[in-house]
Amino acid sequence: MHTPRLVALDMDGTLLITGGDIPNSFWPVLAEAREQGVTIAPASGRQLATLRDMFAQDAPDTFIAENGAVVWHRGEIVSTTPMPEAPVRRLVEALEDAPFTAYAVVCAPEVCFTREDLPAEISEEINNYYHSRKELASLIDAPLNATVKLALYIQGDAETEALDWVKGRVPELRVLLSSKHWIDIMRPDADKGRALEALAETLGINAADTAAFGDYLNDLGMLQAAGHAVAMGNAHDDVKAIADEVCGTVAEEGAVAKLREWLA
Repeated sequence: MHTPRLVALDMDGTLLITGGDIPNSFWPVLAEAREQGVTIAPASGRQLATLRDMFAQDAPDTFIAENGAVVWHRGEIVSTTPMPEAPVRRLVEALEDAPFTAYAVVCAPEVCFTREDLPAEISEEINNYYHSRKELASLIDAPLNATVKLALYIQGDAETEALDWVKGRVPELRVLLSSKHWIDIMRPDADKGRALEALAETLGINAADTAAFGDYLNDLGMLQAAGHAVAMGNAHDDVKAIADEVCGTVAEEGAVAKLREWLA
């Protein structure tokens, strides 16, 4: 593998170590990549504000946020994919009678909205991913016409208890399982893969000169769009199946090791 010019780097299960921290070994690799003209774009379901806070020590030029629904480059948002209001409103209303317990996060490009009556432990979980948040008495009062992603925290197992139900309520939208407890709903043409393609076009980089690292099902589009796809050693089997190679696990800081190898 030649050194790529653009690397999309998933966060949870890929870069972040125990406790949700960026490993210290990443910072010199980021600096070396910048020196060589290689763009490293953290790609996450987290919102843009959260990513910027997490990388405050040495912020990259580029972020892919909200699972690809928001792309930020050198100080400005260069791409967003808002959903039509009608299905967002339909799902928010339907959740009141869902056969499972769910807590919704309505995501606009730079701020998200939640109910103000969240249990403390759920509020803390949401704060891990969404640093710019406003609380409302009802999510119907949120600017639903500006929603780029609707995230649902499911109290139980998201895949077995809620995924099919959500898909049935909004068949015109893309419904993705992003972790054991989280489901993301976005426009069908919004995902990390399309964000990577749009970013490569903006930067004038050929697809063959791009790479991506991921571990979970919401990374599939990004890995398929990349010129070279790397699955983590701890990745879901479906992710490993479509990857060009498998690196070390997140506990082994496998993504950082592979980046260091490419930049050597």
